[in-house]
Amino acid sequence: MELMGPLVYLLLLYARFQGIFSVSNQYQKSKSTATNRLDSSVIFPITGNVYPQGMPFRGDIAFGMDYHRYYHVTLNIGQPPKPYFLDIDTGSDLTWLQCDAPCTKCIPSPHAPYKPKKNVVTCKDPICTSLHWPGTQRCESPEEQCDYEVEYADNGSSLGVLVKDLFPLRFTNGSLIGPRLAFGCGYNQEVPNSVQPPYTDGVLGLGAGKSSIVGQLGEMGLTRNVVGHCLSGQGGGFLFFGSDLVPSSGIIWTPMLSTSEEKHYSLGSAVLHFDGQAAGIKGLPIVFDSGSTYTYFNFKAYKGLLSMVLATPNLSLNMANPNPDPVRLDKDLKGKQLQYANDDKNLPVCWKGTKPFKSISDVKNVFRPLILTFTKAKNAQLHLPPESYLIVTDNGNACLGILNGNEVGLENYNIIGDISLQDKMVIYDNEKQQIGWVSSNCNRLPKFRPLL
Repeated sequence: MELMGPLVYLLLLYARFQGIFSVSNQYQKSKSTATNRLDSSVIFPITGNVYPQGMPFRGDIAFGMDYHRYYHVTLNIGQPPKPYFLDIDTGSDLTWLQCDAPCTKCIPSPHAPYKPKKNVVTCKDPICTSLHWPGTQRCESPEEQCDYEVEYADNGSSLGVLVKDLFPLRFTNGSLIGPRLAFGCGYNQEVPNSVQPPYTDGVLGLGAGKSSIVGQLGEMGLTRNVVGHCLSGQGGGFLFFGSDLVPSSGIIWTPMLSTSEEKHYSLGSAVLHFDGQAAGIKGLPIVFDSGSTYTYFNFKAYKGLLSMVLATPNLSLNMANPNPDPVRLDKDLKGKQLQYANDDKNLPVCWKGTKPFKSISDVKNVFRPLILTFTKAKNAQLHLPPESYLIVTDNGNACLGILNGNEVGLENYNIIGDISLQDKMVIYDNEKQQIGWVSSNCNRLPKFRPLL
């Protein structure tokens, strides 16, 4: 059977979600038919993919927030509500939009910058304290505005002020509610010249901090402080707030390791297995981050993984340097079937065949599966088949989607990004302090109770 084209799929997915998300014409402030709002969820269709719309890591808010990757959702904000495209980022907790306050320096985006309407958050608001924790906001008076600044590893940044406005949300139990939520009004964005303008209007911060959108909804009693995403390998998928879409069985759970200073989702240490065998790579601190297109290992783990991949039959490497640096591959990569390719500038390790590859299916049998075994939970393993770490580029090359985290300043942390989270429902349960995942068809919405 011929696979559905990406445009047809997006149109069908949009039609499926349309009845849930068309709120602008029927929006009623804080009107609800729910009898128990905590049992309900909010669902958003996701647009985008890892490649070609995703881009390699350029910088981060917390760890892997890849400023230009392209899995995003549409949120309606304000009164009257206006749509904005927001990157989904579980690596940070601040949601922000480009803002005409006025706009000191804004970058091209799909929609006009948000315009505040005397809705600034002051320093005395607990949400301001939460955002700046464990530091403090420097305010001469509690009535001063709550400023923020986020800095990126590539010297990009966003500077602005916290504001509150209405977020009309359609819940799965039929409720249509418009809570006032806090977010960043970014009036000064810095982006390096080497980076192309983003495809979005801002960032949807879904990290573990209380200032995240889902954290605020939980504090209001509107839904559980649970966030989940399902990223389709074909592009698209869905995002949800709340717990009623979480499957009752089949989920692999591991404790969420966090401190008062951390707002990302850490799963503790893991052991890497390659093709079912121990790879001798242990104690890897793992972070799940939907804000990173690719997966990043620290230098030692990356070096070890690359050595094992290149030792795979049909994938060999001849290096002129007797002490090779795996980041700088010699051009003389020779294999029985695949050869080293160097025409994909953003991905350093690529192979080509006798003719261009059309999909991962053309090459996946040459590569071996990876497994991460987590030490803080019993029988908790994350299986990464070749589809979860390979990219077929526009040049028809097969490229390794696991990169060297030391090159982007991640030090010892290891980021599991979108490429390795595809075709899995991933759940971040902030109430039970656990993270779970299960293989899933992310092209199809899970069953939930009918709308009232």
